[in-house]
Amino acid sequence: MNKYVAILSALVAAVACGNNGAGTAGPAAEAALPNVEVTTAVLRDVPQDNTYAANVQAWAVNNIMPQTGGRIRKINVEVGDYVNKGQILAEMDRLQLDQLELQVKNDDIEYARLKGLLAEGGVTQSDFETAELNYQLRKTNLENTRENTILRSPISGYVSARNFDAGDMFSLSAPLFVVQQVTPVKLLVGISESEYTKVKKGDVVHITVDAIPGREFTGKVERLYPTMDATTHTFKVEVNVPNSDRVLRPGMYARVTVNFGTRRSVIVPDQALVKQEGTGTRFIYVLQADNTVSYVPVTIGRHIGREYEILEGLEAGSQIVVKGQSLLRDGVKVNVL
Repeated sequence: MNKYVAILSALVAAVACGNNGAGTAGPAAEAALPNVEVTTAVLRDVPQDNTYAANVQAWAVNNIMPQTGGRIRKINVEVGDYVNKGQILAEMDRLQLDQLELQVKNDDIEYARLKGLLAEGGVTQSDFETAELNYQLRKTNLENTRENTILRSPISGYVSARNFDAGDMFSLSAPLFVVQQVTPVKLLVGISESEYTKVKKGDVVHITVDAIPGREFTGKVERLYPTMDATTHTFKVEVNVPNSDRVLRPGMYARVTVNFGTRRSVIVPDQALVKQEGTGTRFIYVLQADNTVSYVPVTIGRHIGREYEILEGLEAGSQIVVKGQSLLRDGVKVNVL
């Protein structure tokens, strides 16, 4: 009898142990769920701007030289000097100029005399008109010779080159001076053809240069070039920058930011994106109502600080996983922290 009691006691104990095991399986399984953190995808206006590289260029570049060769008598400016429009830069040999000035003075006297004789009938109208024509031609020749003897700057700007010294015989191999106008300056920006319809004359752009860190300049689109570059698929946009303090100089490397307006897009934190190994596919885990996650491929747009613009694949208001993705797969149930 004791033998049967012992067997019955053992069976009761086994059932009790089995019941205890079933009671603890639920909490253990719940604890095994992957822990994740989620946030909400939001809809926001995203600035559509791009930054392009360009070089600062002078607004105008003048090569200054006389029309004919001759000896350089005097040099008045050096490379790096800022000159004003009309300022005398150099003087050539004056022999021919002095001779013409004397001739024109004599012509002035002769012209006045002939004019008096014409009034008194002492010279025919035809002879007077011939003499007047020669007089005007000599005056024109004098002005031309003066311009080629006393060289003036046609623009205000910096002297960027001087190729001869005083006393040299000038030849036409190179200009005597190069003067570059820097108020304003311009930049030629190569913009992608996909943005062609978004740029117009008068648009404001923002410019930074490596040579002047921490300062931003403002310019305006002056003109759009009418043709595309078939190789780069870009078109040229000319930007005008006032540069009133003349700190921007030709040749400086610049970055030009052009704003093409805004676009209403879904925005997510960058840690929500996962890149599929071996491909360029980006995806996001989206939390469902039953606490499972779905694998959702997305098309990304702009990277804005620590956020990404989503162009396709995700709706605003979706609950997305931002932490714990390494343990996830499509359809798995998660524990939201």
